[in-house]
Amino acid sequence: MIVFDRLWDVMEKQGVSTYQLREKCGIDSQTIRRLRANENIETKTLDKLCRALSCRLEDIAEYRPDL
Repeated sequence: MIVFDRLWDVMEKQGVSTYQLREKCGIDSQTIRRLRANENIETKTLDKLCRALSCRLEDIAEYRPDL
């Protein structure tokens, strides 16, 4: 399972709120909900997140086979 726990850590360290993320990336609230629930999201959303947060994919997402 892919989990996005690291995303929230990166956002906190950078002082970025979900509101700012939606405004900066053009990500809707439904996608934010899916990220919080570790549900499927599109790769273009991952790209938007990495660009907005100036990070790499492994900084915001992690594969956890035990879940």
